[in-house]
Amino acid sequence: MPRTRQHNVTAAQWSANGAALQPQDLTQPGNQIFASNVFSAAVQRQRLPKHVFKALQKTIERGEPLDTSLADAVAVAMKDWAMERGATHYTHWFQPLTGSTAEKHDSFYAPVGDGTAIAEFSGRELIQGEPDASSFPTGGIRATFEARGYTAWDPTSPAFILENPNGALLCIPTAFTSWTGEALDHKIPLLRSMDALSRTAIKALRLLGDDQARRVFTTVGPEQEYFLIDEQYYFERPDLVTTGRTLFGAKPPKGHELDDHYFGSIPERILACMLETERELVKLGVPVKTRHNEVAPNQYEIAPIFENSNVGSDHQQLTMQIMQNTARRYKLVCLLHEKPFAGVNGSGKHNNWSMGTDTGVNLLEPGETPHENLQFLFFCAAVIQAVNTHQQLLRASIASPGQDHRLGANEAPPAIISIFLGTELEAVFDAIEQGRAQESKPGSFLGLGTPVLPPLPLHGGDRNRTSPFAFTGNKFEFRALGSSMSLALPNTVLNTIVAEAIDELAEKLEGALQGSDGLEKALMQVVKDSWRANKRVVFGGDNYSAEWHEQAAERGLANLRSTPDALPWLVEKRTVALFEKYQVLSERELHARHEVFTEQYAVKINIEAETAASIARTQILPAALRQLQLVRSAGTEQLVAELEPVIEELHAALTALEDANLAENQQDSTPAQWAAYMRDVVIPTMEKLRGVADRLERLVADDLWPLPKYSEMLFIK
Repeated sequence: MPRTRQHNVTAAQWSANGAALQPQDLTQPGNQIFASNVFSAAVQRQRLPKHVFKALQKTIERGEPLDTSLADAVAVAMKDWAMERGATHYTHWFQPLTGSTAEKHDSFYAPVGDGTAIAEFSGRELIQGEPDASSFPTGGIRATFEARGYTAWDPTSPAFILENPNGALLCIPTAFTSWTGEALDHKIPLLRSMDALSRTAIKALRLLGDDQARRVFTTVGPEQEYFLIDEQYYFERPDLVTTGRTLFGAKPPKGHELDDHYFGSIPERILACMLETERELVKLGVPVKTRHNEVAPNQYEIAPIFENSNVGSDHQQLTMQIMQNTARRYKLVCLLHEKPFAGVNGSGKHNNWSMGTDTGVNLLEPGETPHENLQFLFFCAAVIQAVNTHQQLLRASIASPGQDHRLGANEAPPAIISIFLGTELEAVFDAIEQGRAQESKPGSFLGLGTPVLPPLPLHGGDRNRTSPFAFTGNKFEFRALGSSMSLALPNTVLNTIVAEAIDELAEKLEGALQGSDGLEKALMQVVKDSWRANKRVVFGGDNYSAEWHEQAAERGLANLRSTPDALPWLVEKRTVALFEKYQVLSERELHARHEVFTEQYAVKINIEAETAASIARTQILPAALRQLQLVRSAGTEQLVAELEPVIEELHAALTALEDANLAENQQDSTPAQWAAYMRDVVIPTMEKLRGVADRLERLVADDLWPLPKYSEMLFIK
């Protein structure tokens, strides 16, 4: 049996191992494990003095500052709780600009003079840590010799325990800031943006007659797509190990043309892995709700229910980590790259976003009373205005090399940002603009209580999976996020631009109220004017079609096809003015992020290009030469004539890529110039090499081909 066939048989042989879970009676209280590894409000209530608990809850629920004098009491309770669960160390768990999380572990135990050790954990250690700031991406905010940076406890995101077969670790979610006070992470801007939106939304609610709400929260519910493949194939693919995606691979005879994988029966090993992943996430308080097969073979999805944006963002980072760790226990590898396999659907992360008050009102859900629906129209109009005004900035917030392989293909929203409202809701806004009531079917609309106003639909109509930003009944689904991304930056941008739009509409409403006959008339005029100015961004058709691209250009919508096209919008004058106005990011912090993300783009492409050249020269070319030797020894000149030109073409393409990799000196160009070179020169050269190599895959004997094939990786489970 050829070597590759033996590997396939090995990969396909799986049985439940020692880590397999046993069914439990979940009706029994003792078997309920949700948030069992979280220092939750319930745990805090049991372990903290009453006055400390109340002060901490005010911080979490109302955004009030925490009295640092209470930190020692919180620290002692947190330490005792963690040690009861086996934790010997703690870490300030933070999210630098790498896109992943970071941690530095410190022991609870400290030596004492008699040769023993005592467990200690003070309020100062809880509130502040000091990791090295110079070794994380800073965009020039910190130089190598300026190493000081601080982590600061975020009490609004609960501490949790990460379990390991050999122990446990207390993780304390923290912000990460430089010695000079600039944000070096994704958490600080997200928290600032949530505060900014809350301030403007409360101001608007007061105009709308709500004097009860004290804070508005944004919520997220991310749908995470991912691939699972057998670890044997993964470690035989240097491109997967180094870059997270396959740089070579011919299209298999079968992809997902038969639509037989989507929502299909979940294979046993995959389901076993999912069950353990969900168990671990549930213990960490992540409210996972949904799992299913996705469109591509060996592609899956996991999704939680809504949470506060900050907590949801933290939980999403945890979810990716737990998914990857758990998969290895089942001899699988979890791939989070946006496009690990060419020719089949890539992976995204649909960001379901909404706004809600601390009194339990979803501001993006049509209500049962005329007042609630007026309120809904106001906030919905604000979102439409925000997306239209800052479409390029939204696109920049989800830009990455992996995204450039995915956005715009017939699997993901295009790089053109537009909004889908649904036929019925769009008709409501059109009716408002035209000053007429909208006819509707009985029972399908909620009335606004006056014939002057159009009735409002209970549902926004059918879904449009081609839309990058779609209204789905009580939320907007920002579908363009990449599967490997943090939620933080896109939601920071979304919160901030909506805060600005709410502010502008509230200011107009306030002016209109001074000279109008009442709230309804004033509000409808504000909504009408906003809709008329911003409706160009609303599109309900096929976002994949060439006709839409032409129409979008006529409407003046941006089509930023690549990451280097999009990232400059992070530092546009109006972007800087926006973020500084709402105190979310300073000009220095924005320029730092632009530099970091631009450099990361170029570095990642450079790593891919050098990996591709290495694989081609040391694996694919030798395999092709062995095949050539084989056909020559067989005396089949026709096969020699078929193969030899392709090998020569491979060598020429390989040499061109190696030259391209050497041609651009990073030190002699700006990050933007380097990124443009990678996009315009290196990527096309790399794609040309891949095209030749993928042709060779179909010409070289199966037992000579050095890389696992798509037909193996995608279908052996």
